[in-house]
Amino acid sequence: MTALEQDLLAEIDRRRDEFVRFFQNLVRIATPNPPGETRAAARFLGAFLDRHGLAYQTIDPQPEWPNLVADLALGGPGRHLVLNGHIDVFPAGEDARWRHGSPWSGAIEDGRLYGRGSADMKCGTTASFIAFALLARRRDRLAGRLTLTAVSDEETGGRWGTGDLFAHHPDLVRGDCCLNGEPSSAYTVRYGEKAPLWLVFTVRARGAHGAYVHLSDSATKIAAELIERLEAVTALRPEMPEAVARNLADPVVRNALETGLGAGAGDTVASVTLNIGMIEGGLKTNMIPSECRVEADIRLPVGVPKRRVMRMVQEILRDFPQVTVEEQSLPEEEGANWCDPEGEMLRIIQDTATRIAGIRPAPVITLAATDARFWRNASIPAYIYGCAFDLVGTYDESVAIEEFLNVVRVHTLSAAAYLEAR
Repeated sequence: MTALEQDLLAEIDRRRDEFVRFFQNLVRIATPNPPGETRAAARFLGAFLDRHGLAYQTIDPQPEWPNLVADLALGGPGRHLVLNGHIDVFPAGEDARWRHGSPWSGAIEDGRLYGRGSADMKCGTTASFIAFALLARRRDRLAGRLTLTAVSDEETGGRWGTGDLFAHHPDLVRGDCCLNGEPSSAYTVRYGEKAPLWLVFTVRARGAHGAYVHLSDSATKIAAELIERLEAVTALRPEMPEAVARNLADPVVRNALETGLGAGAGDTVASVTLNIGMIEGGLKTNMIPSECRVEADIRLPVGVPKRRVMRMVQEILRDFPQVTVEEQSLPEEEGANWCDPEGEMLRIIQDTATRIAGIRPAPVITLAATDARFWRNASIPAYIYGCAFDLVGTYDESVAIEEFLNVVRVHTLSAAAYLEAR
């Protein structure tokens, strides 16, 4: 272990309680998206940078969704590493179903910190801020440039978050590599991900009194038949690049997927999946519905481009003249994204995690989409290492304190190794 690594680990251990409180207080600030109001959390994160004497700018194409960017020149010429995290989180649901009476409690019980967004991804975002502050104090021992980005529109697609930074501030984000702390589990490091294809189907019919079924088709019945037919997209088989196919066929990788993301993940990562996230239709029990809205989340593996799925969807819709479809995902994204499964930063993360946690994470394609795709779609390698994923989106979402500290250590030391002056 290098002298720089020893120095960083000693400071993390010394300031352990401070960093846990920082994480806890961020979780306590409600940032559900929708609606996406994150200004209070952005002010909290900005105050952290202020206390450490680190300059930053707020970029807010939507005032209620501010993005924070801090940019740091290091001790000499070198590579540009971007740290990326998001502030917004999933909606929280009913307070009464959370064990501590609130999704924003930040309560610590039996070594776990509870709250919506604790795993996805306030753990990783907190780790990025800590890593940035620790490395800023040692900038003379590093080379190149380090940029910190914390965005507010990840959960609804990223158009006003990382997407806006790439569109209007490319000099800040188009680095040589991106390190992201989205959930991955200690067993995996993500080098790619499936792409979301979000479609909204609207079914329209004449409608009528519920007793007069001979006068009108039912929009909800048509929707039910459509949903059943849409299942056909899951039969599409990918044509994967050799490097990805070889990686996913590796028994070590498959075991890591199953361990980190749950039984069945090894098959799911290479399959087209369909989730019907929302169905809305009808006005009253004794009325034939004149309209029904169906929101579908289709996930595309590497080797199944969007256009292939859309051709099948359009073929299905030929039998449903009452239905229109609109895409809600970013139309410019054509499919899954990936970078080198043997890239330098991936190896650095693996080596660091092995030394710190005693687990060598396997390189995997993951199931859920993240903002890392913006870098990969720009041909910039982006890798993800974070906490466990299994409680994301559930009531009582939580992260083990030791798991959080592991992410802090691995991110800080991996960034330092990538940027260390040679």
